[in-house]
Amino acid sequence: MAETEPTAHPALRATAEEAGPVLRVVSVEVPAARVRRAFDHAYRDLGRRANVKGFRPGKVPRSVLERLYGPMLLEDVERALVAETLPEAVEQVGVEPVAEPAIESGPPVADAPFRYTARIEVKPRIELPDLAGLSGQRPAVQAGDADVERELEALRQRRATLADLPPETPIEDGHFVTLDYAGRVAGKPFDGGSGQGATLQVGSGVFAPGFDEALHGLRAGEDREIAVALPADSGWGEAAGHDASFAVHVVAVKHRPLPALDDAFARQVGDFESVEALRERVRSEILAAREREARARLRASLLEDALRRVEFPVPPGLAERRLDARLQLAHRELEGAMPHDALHARLDAWREEWRPAVDHELREELLLEAVGAARGLAPDEDAVTARIDELAREQGIDARRLRKSYDERGMRGALAAQILRERALDALIEQAHVIEVPAPEPA
Repeated sequence: MAETEPTAHPALRATAEEAGPVLRVVSVEVPAARVRRAFDHAYRDLGRRANVKGFRPGKVPRSVLERLYGPMLLEDVERALVAETLPEAVEQVGVEPVAEPAIESGPPVADAPFRYTARIEVKPRIELPDLAGLSGQRPAVQAGDADVERELEALRQRRATLADLPPETPIEDGHFVTLDYAGRVAGKPFDGGSGQGATLQVGSGVFAPGFDEALHGLRAGEDREIAVALPADSGWGEAAGHDASFAVHVVAVKHRPLPALDDAFARQVGDFESVEALRERVRSEILAAREREARARLRASLLEDALRRVEFPVPPGLAERRLDARLQLAHRELEGAMPHDALHARLDAWREEWRPAVDHELREELLLEAVGAARGLAPDEDAVTARIDELAREQGIDARRLRKSYDERGMRGALAAQILRERALDALIEQAHVIEVPAPEPA
């Protein structure tokens, strides 16, 4: 008869001790029966895989496996027991981890209870003072004709395409040039110093100081040797901070003529019958964007006042996890765009530069969560679904597909928390002293 597993695990014992405002030490005792079962699982799995001389696969006696692999298997059993029992233990003691727990234990022993402790970071308990009458600033929301024309000009810039200039055209600022180049430092090539078919907008200053100016007057097909000093803080790797010489060949000289701002352009941009219809859409989009900016400014100013009135710590592991996520995103975006060593030096610098901002961001979120809890706000699945549908409309994708994506990726909880924080902010705004200030000048 095949061996069957009991459907229920023997109960474990767990206790929690408060070791600080954001730290709990959870002590767990796993009963001997569950430890025995973990060892049985481990040896059964090992027996299927082990290749021991003199025995057929799957037929190695356990006594032989214990003699050959026993000490090495203890770590696997320990990991399996912790993974199986820690979620049950934290639920039993009512602890909600916000970062990866630190586990301390001795090696498990078959047929004996297994004991371990988990140092678990939790959110702080926040004692809220009276937050009525917070001071906040909200910029006026408006969109004048000049704002609309400025955005239309930017739209024309984005829609413009490159066109070849006559071969005899001398290079000047604003032109786009296609170059082949080979760089040397002290007469030797260096990593990243050569390229073919690279396109550069003259006057943008993205290459190296003085490089763009040295291109002035050249024509397609011409060559020039350009000497520049590579800045020490640039992305030129080992060549940074040294004098370099670039042999440059101009392949082509181009410009980007702007399309006319007329009804034909409006139809090309989207479903607009006329340029006036396009203007109205641009105006409404500017107003919507400035409304979001005004709310963000009001949020920041209200929470700044609130955080002056209440002190609480941010769990270090939670801050580190948020910081790691930001840096991983930056790494993905910049990988391949700059030398490896320069990228990692930049990321190391950003880790320290971004840490205060991440800490402040988490303090705001924790405060708003506390405000929401104090006012009895609860997750609203209908509101989450409505927000996903709104995002789908904004992105022009099918709402059912986006809902499915949120479900499969476990993102509904994060969106529900965001909505609760927004509602908590609304509750603070209702009781706040809000001053309208002039809108900031466009950048």
